[in-house]
Amino acid sequence: MKAILIARVSTEEQREAGNSLPAQIERLKRYCQNRNFEILHIYSFDESAYSDDRTEFDSIINQILEQKEKIAVCCDKVDRLSRNVFDKRVSLLYERALDDRLELHFTSEGQVISSRVSAAEKFQFGISLGLAKYYSDAISDNVKRAQEEKLRKGEWVSKAPYGYLNVKNEKGDTDIIVDDYTAQIIKKIFELYATKAFSIDLLTEKLKNDYGIKWPRSYVAKVLSNPFYHGTMLVKGNTYPHKYPPLISKELFDEVQAVKRGFKKQPFQFAGQPYIYRGLMRCGDCGLAITPEKHKGYVYYHCTQYNGKHGAKWFREETITQELGNVFKSLQMPDDVLEQTISTLETLHKDKVEFHANQHDKLSKEQRSLTKMMDNLYIDKLKGRITESEYDKFYQTFRDQLDEITTSLDRLQDAEDNYYITTKLLLEVSNQAFDVFMSSEVEKKRMLIKLVLQNLTITGDKIVWDAHSPFREIIKCSDRLLWRS
Repeated sequence: MKAILIARVSTEEQREAGNSLPAQIERLKRYCQNRNFEILHIYSFDESAYSDDRTEFDSIINQILEQKEKIAVCCDKVDRLSRNVFDKRVSLLYERALDDRLELHFTSEGQVISSRVSAAEKFQFGISLGLAKYYSDAISDNVKRAQEEKLRKGEWVSKAPYGYLNVKNEKGDTDIIVDDYTAQIIKKIFELYATKAFSIDLLTEKLKNDYGIKWPRSYVAKVLSNPFYHGTMLVKGNTYPHKYPPLISKELFDEVQAVKRGFKKQPFQFAGQPYIYRGLMRCGDCGLAITPEKHKGYVYYHCTQYNGKHGAKWFREETITQELGNVFKSLQMPDDVLEQTISTLETLHKDKVEFHANQHDKLSKEQRSLTKMMDNLYIDKLKGRITESEYDKFYQTFRDQLDEITTSLDRLQDAEDNYYITTKLLLEVSNQAFDVFMSSEVEKKRMLIKLVLQNLTITGDKIVWDAHSPFREIIKCSDRLLWRS
């Protein structure tokens, strides 16, 4: 009789020398030699026998079924064939063996399935399949428990996201560290999107032009939705704090999610066009968006008057730029006022340090207390003191409280570190706003408008606007030539 030999290992079994592919093949060859079987084909492959998707095994099954004469299919053990009692492939081979169209030989277990198989041998075969499935289920349970323990300790169980690197530590274990270069790109992506001046398409294009990164827009959207970057792992709908340095604050992440939700409410089919004021202005008479059009090399902005004619004016892009340039020019402060303001900020900053330290200590104690409670909760689950559903309920409650404390700590740290620096930078930006606006490309112009101005409208023949605080106060002082102490 001719024979087809099948040897298989899965990833977790490759380190077992006695279960390796060469060892299995050698045993199968000796078995065929002792029974005078002519070896027709030898198949060896690395594939899980528990999964439904078994591409290599399906190819082997097809070749077995194509044989015109009765053959012997030889495996080392039943679990080399399958670890799933519901595997239709095994059922197909089993039925063919009972119909005397082939024989199944499991060499190390001494089992032969043929048309002459007894009831006891059928029972033994079923038991072997059941044990094989139990073995896989046990491995799966162990892996799940190990992964859950890793997640509880704040360890990521998959490939590190962009901005981080997988490395081997001194013990030879896999660890994750921040990749300084790509981490800065991630920060930039979040910061730019939070300005509302960039759609996903514009952000994708900027990554390509500035960094040579060719990501599809879907991947950019995925990055912007990944909570890993602010310190939280999301696994199968559950969140876990991780131990790695966050790249952005929770506040910035939440701000980006709010911007994403806002973008979804608006049509952006023209978001990629290089018009400075597209999507930034509305008609003050009817509320429709102001539309740009290009005629004879010039860009004009106007209301479509779709809801009814009201004598809407057309504005050249250069005219709008000149008027808004005057707004940014009014942000400039006299040198003596700027110096006095910065000096006052330095004094105020020193007074805040003690208050921040006390708040930080209080929040840190609450954080440590909640972390200890979560550890005790996990131990209670392991010892069966609480059910799985009770654990999930209490864990999520503690997790939400811990997230609130972490966010408060982030804000406190940002306030402590950046109160003086950010405010000083803001004042310097105000003084340079006019020069930056008039000399920058489209993207920077849009970012500056979003930062300083709001509610831009064309009402009649006028461009109307409002300014965000504190720019509103600076403009008021400039208009009145009144600078407060």
